[in-house]
Amino acid sequence: MRLEATEQGVLATFPVFAEETLVKGRVVERSAKSVLIDIGYKSEGVVPLEEFEDPAAVQVGDEVEVLLEHLEDEEGTVVLSKQKAAQKQNWDKVVKIYQAGGTVEGKVRGIVKGGLMLNVGVEAFLPSSQIDINAPRNLRDFEDKILVCKIVKLNEERRSVVLSRRELVEAERAEKRARFLETAEKGHVVKGIVKNLTDFGAFIDLDGIDGLLHITDMSWRRLSHPSQLLAVGQEVEVMVIDVDREKERISLGLKQKSENPWEKIAEKFPIQSKISGKVTNLTAYGAFVELEPGIEGLVHVSEMSWTKRITRPAELLSVGQEVEVVVLDVNREEQKISLSLRALEVNPWEKIADQYPVGSTVKGTVRTFTAYGAFVELQEGIDGFVHVNDLSWTRKINHPSEVFKKGDLVEAKVLEIDWPNQKILLGVKQLADDPWKSLASRYKVGEIVTGKVSKIASFGAFVQLDGEIDGLVHISQISNDRIAKVKDVLKVGQEVQARIVKIEPEERRIGLSIKALAYSDEQMEKEREKLDLSRPGEELGSMEDAFSRAEEDYRPGDSSRRG
Repeated sequence: MRLEATEQGVLATFPVFAEETLVKGRVVERSAKSVLIDIGYKSEGVVPLEEFEDPAAVQVGDEVEVLLEHLEDEEGTVVLSKQKAAQKQNWDKVVKIYQAGGTVEGKVRGIVKGGLMLNVGVEAFLPSSQIDINAPRNLRDFEDKILVCKIVKLNEERRSVVLSRRELVEAERAEKRARFLETAEKGHVVKGIVKNLTDFGAFIDLDGIDGLLHITDMSWRRLSHPSQLLAVGQEVEVMVIDVDREKERISLGLKQKSENPWEKIAEKFPIQSKISGKVTNLTAYGAFVELEPGIEGLVHVSEMSWTKRITRPAELLSVGQEVEVVVLDVNREEQKISLSLRALEVNPWEKIADQYPVGSTVKGTVRTFTAYGAFVELQEGIDGFVHVNDLSWTRKINHPSEVFKKGDLVEAKVLEIDWPNQKILLGVKQLADDPWKSLASRYKVGEIVTGKVSKIASFGAFVQLDGEIDGLVHISQISNDRIAKVKDVLKVGQEVQARIVKIEPEERRIGLSIKALAYSDEQMEKEREKLDLSRPGEELGSMEDAFSRAEEDYRPGDSSRRG
């Protein structure tokens, strides 16, 4: 206050005014664009009407608080501001809140680089990293929203304010998490929001704590991915199935809210019963068929057809297709049902013995080879198998491609039928008589025969006789002179004469001798005795053993597995 003399000589008291301070005044006049305010100074000040929050409500006589910017401008007028008064009030308020560690509430006014701008009475910056526990993906989700934040940084010189909402969210979630863990029990049903989806399940936000809803606990039916049932942001009602308070882990279940359809599965789907279903998924090994909501069975690829060669289920079925199936097996504990499509039809293999009796001659087409034989298609889906040992009585066949080509029409004899295992064994050589059985009537010991060298081995030479029967000339029987290598004396294709010195039909072998061509009967007998006393592995051996040790690729001899 200060004292001044009046015209009457009386001392008057006036308040002391300082620029950039808040003062109170009274509205003395209001026009369309401005308001005249008396603050008790020697002259009034003018404030634009637009600086008031509600211009229409301003009335003469109202008391207002304004900022005294200047006592006198160039024209001697008091300069006042209602808007700057409010800003100073708000700033002072923000400072006090910051000093007290309190919170402020503000509306999001815009999106800037790195965060949001809020109006908390003054302009304030909220960084993206401080908006929530996890930085939001889209800041536009916060436009025009009112947020409660904490002031973390304040600069009075620059009049800048930095906010954080994350601390408050973390504190709130921690409180809610503690409350949830304290009260949650198995069997409680709670509501939450799907926060995230993974291959193994979904994380559910339970308003303070995340719970895991595993994919196996989502539905009684099989799911390949949680997205088949849930979406991020979806509200769900789930059951608490486990609580680990120490590790703060919550296990949730969705399917547990409904009755387990597998409990009475055997009663619903008796074995051998027929039932309709829908194909839900195709895999390399079969097709899944939904029999009712939550219940699926598997039709293995081997149960799709009796005769068709199904390599991929998609060849026969498609997702969404309605099919009829037969129940083969039900396993309630493992929640598995085995189904069959082919069981709807009569198994043609049950009557295969009537169609192809053992001993009968059949015709078919060579379909494919294995290392041990050839598959011959007798009719669609019905194959017979010819083993390499059943291709020739006299030749050693290493691979069926030596005799057949794919697509060849062949004739064979049915040797054996194993319909439970869906196998038919065929033989080609059995169409003709075994030449080794008539060997004794065709050849005699001591007889001179002519043939061509078919194979050279380190231990001797094979000579092919009439009927494609091979005899073995052991290296010791080629000459009276010592021979180091057979191929130095004999060549493949060379025609030679030799004397039969031994015949063993049961062992399927003939012993030949070139050096015995000039022997007398007495010498022949001695040579035979010598051969009888020799070790078979060195002198003659079985033809199969001999051929297996031969050096050349061509192997015409054979020791059959069938007599």
